[in-house]
Amino acid sequence: MTKIKSLADLKKLKDEVQSKIKLREKGDHPENLIQIKVSMATCGIASGAKDTMNFLIEELDHQGIDAVVTQTGCMGYCYAEPTIELLIPGQEPVIYGYVDKVKAREIIDKHIKLNEMVDGIIPVTYKKIDE
Repeated sequence: MTKIKSLADLKKLKDEVQSKIKLREKGDHPENLIQIKVSMATCGIASGAKDTMNFLIEELDHQGIDAVVTQTGCMGYCYAEPTIELLIPGQEPVIYGYVDKVKAREIIDKHIKLNEMVDGIIPVTYKKIDE
């Protein structure tokens, strides 16, 4: 453990601990929160899913939106990576493809905040080739 040498170090440690506690508390009852699952299989990571996930976490926190952002494996939509699944309590899940930082901001600003669908939804009726 690093030594605390200044008030700034103490504040930083406090913020880190509070962030971990908040994440743990959110994880206990995710069904009451907006949930975003980011596909982080090899194809997703290669397409930029890690940057998308980090942006979502930071932007939702910055805007004060209570949400749980987690990673998941392959969703089967490799052609549309990075993909995310958005679940708003009381609504059907929606899967978005080609989610970069610009698309992620649009999803937050329109779908999450205003409940307006955004272009880029992968339809429920879409079938993979092996189905």
